[in-house]
Amino acid sequence: MSLNQTPSGERVHIGFFGKRNAGKSSLVNAVTGQDLAIVSDVKGTTTDPVYKSMELLPLGPVMIIDTPGIDDEGELGEKRIGKSRQILNKTDIAVLVVDAAAGKGEQEEELIHIFRKKNIPYLIVYNKTDLTGESVTEDAGAERHEIWVSAATGYHIHEFKERIAGLVTPEGDGRRLVADLIKPSDLIVLVIPVDKAAPKGRLILPQQQVIRDILDTGASAVMCRENELKTVLSSLNMQPKLVITDSQVFAAVDKMVPDHILMTSFSILFARYKGDLRQACQGARALKTVEDSDRILISEGCTHHRQCGDIGTQKLPSWIREYTGREPEFVFTSGTQFPEDLSGYHMVIHCGGCMLNEREMKYRLRMAVDQNVPMTNYGIAIACMTKILDRSIRPFTSLFS
Repeated sequence: MSLNQTPSGERVHIGFFGKRNAGKSSLVNAVTGQDLAIVSDVKGTTTDPVYKSMELLPLGPVMIIDTPGIDDEGELGEKRIGKSRQILNKTDIAVLVVDAAAGKGEQEEELIHIFRKKNIPYLIVYNKTDLTGESVTEDAGAERHEIWVSAATGYHIHEFKERIAGLVTPEGDGRRLVADLIKPSDLIVLVIPVDKAAPKGRLILPQQQVIRDILDTGASAVMCRENELKTVLSSLNMQPKLVITDSQVFAAVDKMVPDHILMTSFSILFARYKGDLRQACQGARALKTVEDSDRILISEGCTHHRQCGDIGTQKLPSWIREYTGREPEFVFTSGTQFPEDLSGYHMVIHCGGCMLNEREMKYRLRMAVDQNVPMTNYGIAIACMTKILDRSIRPFTSLFS
């Protein structure tokens, strides 16, 4: 996969924060070498977060986020500030832009406190040094979290990018979708339903990423629909190391795959990759205690068009009613619309989070833990309701020893 094709959830998210007219947008443009953000002397030009996926040397694939000013005013300004604070939940590296002449104030100090509280690596960038009328020595940014730059003249922009790169967690942090479960020359069978909800002419992102991880390992992947699975299994001249299925056909696939062959789902792989598999398994227990009128939040990280037979809004509610024999109330959210207050929900069922970066997915999981609300994911919930949860997490037994 080329850097330009890297999914947004796999990119380093760099958020630019600061007061209006501190030069956030000018700095974004200087760093990227493109006019990504509108620049103006009028305060509040950036009214909504601006996202741009790009390749930024020496970092590689990143998501640049230019945010509204943290000192915006009025009712609308408060909403803009709220959007900026939401961006912190998905920010891997925070850049606090400060007008060099004005220096840090109370609002900047409050942001720094939030960076530290959320354990977000950050850099304070004093911009507009060309307007201060004072000379800035090369060691002026010796403080680990500070650097002096000028977006207008390019002063220290290269050094700024190098400092950001130094805050990135090196690759090889141990997170793999499936590669650590298999070895070269293994055969993996992928069961991919093609129904009304499936995108025409392409595979969905989790399937693409799993296939790529298998190939990178030197293993082989065989793909089929659930209707052809039995024929495919009987035609193979070697036993599959693992069968990975779409969670929607878990029950049917379980009946066709011999018990001695490991089996799991794409969604469960992502529960481990982006989140906390143990928490998701524990959260699924809440399905057994659902009562009439209990509120269940079903949340997706993306904002795809809902179709007939949509798993989140139609299939899951139907399966939950059938499994529990109850009539709970279902609430649906997608994209960034994840509520801060979860206290009114009996449980949360989340998608695999392929469109979210790891930081945002884990932030949502921590919110549930902090508010004592069980949270699981689609695949784990379906495996629980079809009574094959133990089998579906067998490939990960070392996690539960």
